[in-house]
Amino acid sequence: MCGRFAITLPDDAMAQLFDAVPANDLPQIPNYNVCPTNTVHTVTSADGHRRLRPMRWGFLPHWYKTTSDGPLLINARAETIAEKPAFRAACRERRCLIPASGFYEWTKDEAGNRLPWFIHPAEDDLIAFAGVWQDWERGDEAYTTCAIVTTEANAPMSRIHHRMPVVLARDDWAKWLGEDGKGAANLMIPAPDEALAFHRVDPRVNSNRASGSDLVEPLREPNPS
Repeated sequence: MCGRFAITLPDDAMAQLFDAVPANDLPQIPNYNVCPTNTVHTVTSADGHRRLRPMRWGFLPHWYKTTSDGPLLINARAETIAEKPAFRAACRERRCLIPASGFYEWTKDEAGNRLPWFIHPAEDDLIAFAGVWQDWERGDEAYTTCAIVTTEANAPMSRIHHRMPVVLARDDWAKWLGEDGKGAANLMIPAPDEALAFHRVDPRVNSNRASGSDLVEPLREPNPS
């Protein structure tokens, strides 16, 4: 799964990278601790034009009567996304890219303590998760919401967790966005083993209130006395 990530690339650099027109109400950058229900950056495409736009992370199916009417759908499993009522229409018609500088995942030690890891691109400054999105409106409340597509972990990632986000290669962005014919379903696979690197980070990130660039810094083990 993917339950927390970081985004640090400035809006103008992101817009240039994705060749997208940025919205005026994008969330604040940098954010080293993006949490579910936060507003996130996304890239969509329509009529040959890409937009860099904000969305609420946490997909709301159209039948939800309130934002808490069912489980918070932050992830969509690649294996079942085309069949699940919540996601199947979005998978066909409303796919997006969700930029990230990296994401967090956790292991546990023998005492059951949660040990956070930061997983990031091995070479580039940014990765793009495969996402799906949905407009939701009830009364005075209206949100555009999204979920990150996940798949089974590749070999290095499996040492930390059995799932991982679908990380799209740059050459596949257009296909996922529906600009380059069909075949998006074939992109929902684990990233190549060499695409990502990871390191332990401070347990301070276990709190969704934590912030600051030190959250992604490699954990320094205490010197032996």
